[in-house]
Amino acid sequence: MTLIDAIKGNRFAVFGRAGMDMFADPIGVKSEDATTFRADLGGSSANICAGLVKLGSEASLVTSVSDDAVGRFCINRLQDYGVGTRYVRSVGGEARTSLAVYESCIEDFQNVIYRNGAADFQVTDADMDAVDYSAFTAFITAGTVFAAEPSRSATFRAFDNAKAAGLPVIFDIDYRPYSWPSAEVAAEVLSRAGDASDLIVGNDEEFGFMAGGIEKGLDKARELAASGKLVIYKMGHEGAITLSAGEEIRTGIYPVTAVKPNGAGDSFMAGLLASIATGHILRDAVLRGSACASIVVSQPGCANAMPTTTELEAFLSSHSGPTF
Repeated sequence: MTLIDAIKGNRFAVFGRAGMDMFADPIGVKSEDATTFRADLGGSSANICAGLVKLGSEASLVTSVSDDAVGRFCINRLQDYGVGTRYVRSVGGEARTSLAVYESCIEDFQNVIYRNGAADFQVTDADMDAVDYSAFTAFITAGTVFAAEPSRSATFRAFDNAKAAGLPVIFDIDYRPYSWPSAEVAAEVLSRAGDASDLIVGNDEEFGFMAGGIEKGLDKARELAASGKLVIYKMGHEGAITLSAGEEIRTGIYPVTAVKPNGAGDSFMAGLLASIATGHILRDAVLRGSACASIVVSQPGCANAMPTTTELEAFLSSHSGPTF
């Protein structure tokens, strides 16, 4: 089965973190001045799951959360969005589910993330072996899972399990420096994950980081694509370059008035995959992913801001673009 055919199967196992987001209300209020915060599901992989399900795909999250009120909040919200939680394990002890506190304010945007003793790093080989890979058609992971043990080794084990089951691996580089012991470790581990993946999505800084300098990022993306991988090289307001089968496809973005920067990458991934799954050609799927990213940054929150198919179609019919 080819990568595209597997994505068209539209059943995704997503590995990575869930967390609680708390964002200041209303729009424009700085966190330190806020008297009211809204709470919802957060965490890159959980956001991707919510985005996929809202666009009509099936998605299950594989992770650990703390055995407390915050962990149960995340499980409840995942279920509210329709995400499968069979493989979300609650862990005791001092492990804690991540908390992000941010605002809907572009100027001097602040995102304060609490990840000491992160529960999602506690996934094990046994957790990965317990997944019924035959129930899915593709495997997705965000790079954060590789930042610490035992999650790092367990996720590489899941790569092996997925490959043995015939599932392609989809990798969102998602480099977060604060999670890693050093840049050197991160570069080595993320490069290893990229080499083992079939579809790689990242921005110019992330590919540049893996290559040893941002000026080398596109060459790194081209190198990976030359080995037979599908690579999407994102460049912020300059759009994206999709590298596939010796071809480079350049696409633009849909301009919006952003109220925050976070959540765009998660929504892009969900929109890209859900659009491929429903039969859109690759170029159009990338553009639809870009539209999803624009929708999310124009609204407060992340998981809650992920568009439904109806909302995405309405956005595409009413917004100009794409522009480079």
